[in-house]
Amino acid sequence: MINICEVGPRDGLQNEKEIVSTADKVELINRLIKAGIKKIEAVSFVNPKVVPQMADAEQVMNSIPSHPEVSYSGLVLSRKGLDRALNTKIDTVNVVLAVSEQFNLKNARRSVKQSQEELVEVILETERAGRKPAGVLGTVFGCPYEGSVSIDKVFSIANSFIEAGCKEIVLADTTGMANPLQVKQVTESFVKAFGEEIELRLHFHNTRGLGLANTLAAYQAGVQSFDSSIAGLGGCPFAPKAVGNVCTEDMVNMFHRMSADTNLNLEELIKTSHWIENIIGRPLPGMVSKADCVKV
Repeated sequence: MINICEVGPRDGLQNEKEIVSTADKVELINRLIKAGIKKIEAVSFVNPKVVPQMADAEQVMNSIPSHPEVSYSGLVLSRKGLDRALNTKIDTVNVVLAVSEQFNLKNARRSVKQSQEELVEVILETERAGRKPAGVLGTVFGCPYEGSVSIDKVFSIANSFIEAGCKEIVLADTTGMANPLQVKQVTESFVKAFGEEIELRLHFHNTRGLGLANTLAAYQAGVQSFDSSIAGLGGCPFAPKAVGNVCTEDMVNMFHRMSADTNLNLEELIKTSHWIENIIGRPLPGMVSKADCVKV
């Protein structure tokens, strides 16, 4: 079965200039749960002056329902962010590092080495606190400032995270530079290097229109876990011209048409897509929600 982590409440909303209310963020999460989503990246614990959309992370976490089948994750870039996360009911701490130097400097205000050293300690502390650490590596498939990224460097950082306690690694195409052949090669190389006991999740953006094609390539290479964002919301404050994540309902539609089970209700996802589009106040890039036929 395909496992989808919904990142709309965090990655989807973080680039929106108009602040979405805490109540609407909570309503979005409730609607996603109604559609069957079991894994939600709900918030990020970052500097609110840098990403003001996420300033209410603690309020969101205090307001969303506890559910035995739903796991909530939050993004952390530093020890300070971890301290905030551990004071909430976050289940999974997404420890994020961009593997390209220039991008990580813009995103985390640190060199890759500095971030890596700090985040290894964050992973260890997350484990000690009884929460699950997930290592998220950004700009794996290319950097808008530096171009290609060394896979040896990616795997070296992944290995340090795994040795610290991560049993899940997310390879992120932060600015939508990946192509299907590259995705297949990187995915197969990762599994060969680390084995199938490490859960691998892929995170794609649709900046160049290849989000679903890259998802399919990863699926055909054996990946079962993916990030996506309702209605195709998303972008990155630190990446020029970055657009949304792969759209959740479009991804689910693709898999359902391929007879691959997601255990999600596509009709409810489409309703949620229309709802969040009204909240945002402009057309969003998801495609299947615009089709005449909802039941597919």
